Amino acid sequence: MCVRFGTAGIPSSFSAMGYKKTLQVGEYLEKFSLNHFEYQCGQGVTIGEKSAVLFGEALAKKNISVSLHAPYYISLSGIEEEKRLNSVNYILKSAAAVKNMGGDRIIIHSGSCAKMPREAALSMAVDTMRLARRTLIENELENIRCCPETMGKINQLGDLHEVIEICKSDESFIPCIDFGHLNARTFGGIKGISDYKKILDMIENELGSERLKTFHAHFSKIEYTQNGGEKKHLTFSDEIYGPNFEPLLELVYKKSLSPVFICESDGTQAEDAKTMMDYYHGLNDDVYRSDTLC
Repeated sequence: MCVRFGTAGIPSSFSAMGYKKTLQVGEYLEKFSLNHFEYQCGQGVTIGEKSAVLFGEALAKKNISVSLHAPYYISLSGIEEEKRLNSVNYILKSAAAVKNMGGDRIIIHSGSCAKMPREAALSMAVDTMRLARRTLIENELENIRCCPETMGKINQLGDLHEVIEICKSDESFIPCIDFGHLNARTFGGIKGISDYKKILDMIENELGSERLKTFHAHFSKIEYTQNGGEKKHLTFSDEIYGPNFEPLLELVYKKSLSPVFICESDGTQAEDAKTMMDYYHGLNDDVYRSDTLC
């Protein structure tokens, strides 16, 4: 296992560098020495089976792994049963698509708490995810790992505790820790290595060392408001909102963890992901030590 770094979707410099076709993503990421790509299906899973297979093959030729972000409108805790069942179907379609690409992880938003207490919303979300897992198994997609994501807005289900509780409902679930989201919903609560340590320790204590070792991560600096949390994604050039990635990568290195880091900066995903990757590599005296680097 090794730490992998990649982008969420296609950055602005893709077209600026002369690339035009989605099948060229692997070639583009190779220019930055990145080795993961997160395919975005936020507005729906529209890629067909043949296209997904071809896309995955193009990435594999460059030794680039792939995950997929499921539709944003998934609502695990929707009051209406129809919406929850639809959400299970969106998860099923996402899983099928990422399997065709050769990947095994889908990232899932929980949705809002609506007008119910958070504990009630969490209980409903757990039930929906259990149903989703059974549905994946029934459709021979049991190898696909669902990654519930921590969310940035206060009214959204998905603080660290809630994501961990969802992951407890099935051993195959892996937390997607969006550190920018956690920082935004705590109004700048991630200030240094001790704050990151608390997050990683909570994952290990509640979910075990194996899921900590292989957790999925999103990282970006995010502007937030004091009453709602997340407002908008920024780039690493921002010096106001944070969080800073350096203390986190130092912890990941010291603990010999092997997460996937997806950069979600606003348009500069590849450039900022490479900044993270280069910093991580610089922590290693023997830069090409095989057990931590790809």
